[in-house]
Amino acid sequence: MAWIDRIDRTVGYGLAAARWLVLPVALLLFLQWPLREFVRAGSREANDLGQWIFALYVGLAVTFATRERAHLAVDAIAHDYPARVRDAIGRWGALLCVAPWSLFMLWATWPIVQRSVRGLEKFPETTNFGYFLIKVAAALLALLALVQALLDLRKRN
Repeated sequence: MAWIDRIDRTVGYGLAAARWLVLPVALLLFLQWPLREFVRAGSREANDLGQWIFALYVGLAVTFATRERAHLAVDAIAHDYPARVRDAIGRWGALLCVAPWSLFMLWATWPIVQRSVRGLEKFPETTNFGYFLIKVAAALLALLALVQALLDLRKRN
């Protein structure tokens, strides 16, 4: 099962690196006001760029939170159960609840994402580059949730 461990490590490294996306999002949010008020240019571009970076960040952050056991917590329901039972509920619950949702989302959004990427869809109001990346981030969220549910199934705490 070395290939599964490699996938797990790769997902972990990618998510760890992606947490730094919050910095450009914060910077772009901060810059919008001075760009609009003082420079009188670039605030809409900063907003558009911030939107697709934020979408990517959120798409990755949900899986990161799940891996850290900070998002989908069995403890809310089963805090008095033994650790082994909580672990089993978490692992199998992810497979029975998260995996079907992820598969449905991938199936439902795939044509939309494909069309958007093929056309390199732009933001409707500004025609700035990158709107297709928001749709890619939604598909990435579903894909990573599915992968994480499968990875969690073989883990034991």
